Amino acid sequence: MLHNRWVRYGALGFVGFYLFTHPVDAGHAVQSAVGTVQTGADRAATFVTTAIK
Repeated sequence: MLHNRWVRYGALGFVGFYLFTHPVDAGHAVQSAVGTVQTGADRAATFVTTAIK
């Protein structure tokens, strides 16, 4: 359990460091992630709609 906590703190520290040192790149990464989730949701909705018909 202690190991998981340190990994989590390390990941949060890296995200904070990246956000403050490369804000434009971090913004692009977030936009890309949101776009990927949106595309997946659209495809899942299309699948469900097609399967119901």
